[in-house]
Amino acid sequence: MSESEEANSKQSYSFTAKLFHWGFVALFLYGVIKQVDDTGQLADINLLKFEVSFAMIFFLLLAIRFVYMRKTQSSSLPQKTDRSQKLAAKIVHVGMYFSLAAIACTGLIIGFLFWLDVDSSYFFAFAIALHEFSVVLSYWLISIHVLAAIYHRLLKDGVWTSMVPFLKE
Repeated sequence: MSESEEANSKQSYSFTAKLFHWGFVALFLYGVIKQVDDTGQLADINLLKFEVSFAMIFFLLLAIRFVYMRKTQSSSLPQKTDRSQKLAAKIVHVGMYFSLAAIACTGLIIGFLFWLDVDSSYFFAFAIALHEFSVVLSYWLISIHVLAAIYHRLLKDGVWTSMVPFLKE
């Protein structure tokens, strides 16, 4: 391994990047655990307000994280990583941002339509279908992301250690 490849493989993300990463793991898990099982529950105005607030905060933090990561951080993939693998990593990362943003946006649309009392419309059903699709897509992309992280842990190429604060290589 050349000196520049070794230096790149030893890169670590900033404390802020790690905080965003692991904070979103916690925030997403919280959202999954406390999810609304039936839109009829939104008749409780306090729950509706909470869900709208949660979605807005989630979206805002996601946007801040996206900008921060794009402006200040670079990939920890080693220079020698195959172009197809780098492309796959980029697609998964952008896909996760897109699907998480779509979850928040469709959740806001659902809340707004429910508040307008048009929860029996085709648009409402379409918003729910998009919301559910975004959730399932995020599960798949997160699973791929975790499997890729484990793969890099096994490779011991520094990618795992650059973001994961435990089980260091």
